[in-house]
Amino acid sequence: MVIILKPIGRVHSPFKNKQDIDSEKFASSTDFDPIEGELEIDDEFSEGLTDLEDFSHVIVIFGFHKSEGFKLLVTPPYDNTPRGVFATRSPHRPNPIGMTILKIIERKHNILHVSGMDMIEGTPILDIKPYTHRDQKEEIEIGWLKDKKTGVGS
Repeated sequence: MVIILKPIGRVHSPFKNKQDIDSEKFASSTDFDPIEGELEIDDEFSEGLTDLEDFSHVIVIFGFHKSEGFKLLVTPPYDNTPRGVFATRSPHRPNPIGMTILKIIERKHNILHVSGMDMIEGTPILDIKPYTHRDQKEEIEIGWLKDKKTGVGS
């Protein structure tokens, strides 16, 4: 089966390439400054943003457009042990798809001004979903990350 996805917009970010993003800082949900950026949605899809400004956060599904190939075992930047790609947030995936959760600052027409930016300039946006109570999970287990001093799980 082949799945064809059409981007609905693009990211405007202070990060021009992946080396600009401090992956170790982003591993922590409490240890980084809320970097701001914009999600620009193509005009043909902008009506779909109606009512989204009433939510505090969005889930953004995006394409790792600079990723080349994939690896089933990867070594995360804050760990020395090779891990299964599906147990990491690595961009080197069989399907180069990523997701992130961003805080909405404001919406102006087809632009969402957001914080928590962890994508690079020009990243294609595949979908946006509102972050809801259904997405909040309690008593989660974070596997091999629980012993890392990245703030994850603390």
